Amino acid sequence: MTLSSSDINDLRDALADRLYLQVAGWHLYLGDAGLAQELAIECAARLDQGSAVCARQALEAVQVPIGGGATRLPLARLIPAGQLRDLEDILEPFCR
Repeated sequence: MTLSSSDINDLRDALADRLYLQVAGWHLYLGDAGLAQELAIECAARLDQGSAVCARQALEAVQVPIGGGATRLPLARLIPAGQLRDLEDILEPFCR
């Protein structure tokens, strides 16, 4: 399944203000962290696998630089478990 650039932008916007990473009790929304576009692109590439698989694989694929880029962690390790379900909900309409 291929999304148009407009659909990818819509997906990016949905991710930007709804999903966040959590560090030491602080919430940093993906739009503010500059990660929404990259996650939208990773998700768009996997939509044909269904929302659950797409969400998990895309979160593993996005590598977040930590400590000035010396270390990189998958986004999956930085978001709370409830955010995975939110991502699946966001992706569901795009998987149809």
